[in-house]
Amino acid sequence: MATAPTITPERVSQTVRKPYPNFKVIVLNDDVNTFQHVSESLMSYIPNMTSDRAWELTNQVHFDGQAMVWIGPQEQAELYHQQLRRAGLTMAPLEAA
Repeated sequence: MATAPTITPERVSQTVRKPYPNFKVIVLNDDVNTFQHVSESLMSYIPNMTSDRAWELTNQVHFDGQAMVWIGPQEQAELYHQQLRRAGLTMAPLEAA
């Protein structure tokens, strides 16, 4: 007895584009840096950081123990993380958002 040929469905060629993950730049509280230094560092290295926003984040670092100061693509996150660390701020490791 002959068997019927198996018909397989055509594969639909689709490219699924996934965006690259964003990364969080987080500053931690410490007993070394002054409010002024933290605020000035944020304004120096984080694009479009206003003095008001820098002070808000500096207060968040102080009172909550940490603040996410920037989120975005990995390469930029690495740059800002490194610049803030070199400025003497205590930084959490980069983490995917």
